[in-house]
Amino acid sequence: MARTVLLAGATGLVGGEILRGLVRDDDVAEVRVLVRRPLDRACSAAKVHELLTDFRDLDAHPDWFHADQVLCALGTTIRQAGTQEAFRRVDFDYPASIAGHARAQGARHCLLVSAAGANARSRVFYSRVKGELEDTVLAMGYDAVTIARPSFLLGPRKESRIGELVMTRVARLLPESLKPVGASRVAGALVAAARANKPGIEIIDNRALRRSPEAAA
Repeated sequence: MARTVLLAGATGLVGGEILRGLVRDDDVAEVRVLVRRPLDRACSAAKVHELLTDFRDLDAHPDWFHADQVLCALGTTIRQAGTQEAFRRVDFDYPASIAGHARAQGARHCLLVSAAGANARSRVFYSRVKGELEDTVLAMGYDAVTIARPSFLLGPRKESRIGELVMTRVARLLPESLKPVGASRVAGALVAAARANKPGIEIIDNRALRRSPEAAA
């Protein structure tokens, strides 16, 4: 059956690839995209409906969250956010609120971009926040939850990162669980999981993500 999908994070590295994959999926009738700024014209399609959103006030439009599935690819870095508090707002508060609103409006499948090492009991702040988000979403009563746990993401970014250059050079020395993974492969795995729409909990680790077909394939 044709699906309505709600997507958050479409202007990001993985989210942009997810959007392109959903546009190509003939089983997707509508993609509702929560964005703070308009999408690039290259991402436009008849089935894509942009919803200009103030993520600090997600309660304002409950009807926006009426969808069969919700994909959340929101995320930042502590460096970009500036503080741990600001990081947590983007990587926990907003995604948890979006997932909660979508569930309340009848969504049955939540798909989430998390991170390798996510653990609510971790001593590492970043990993702990990611783990807390996973646990929160899992407790919402979705019929299906799919969680992707990528390591360092590779792909065309608007800003250069020294870490990406370093990780690319040392990648061959790392175990599969930590090797960098292309953003398009993470997106491809989530788009495929959305299409399959299987009930239950699915954790897609970094090894599996590196073997996943790219979203553009």
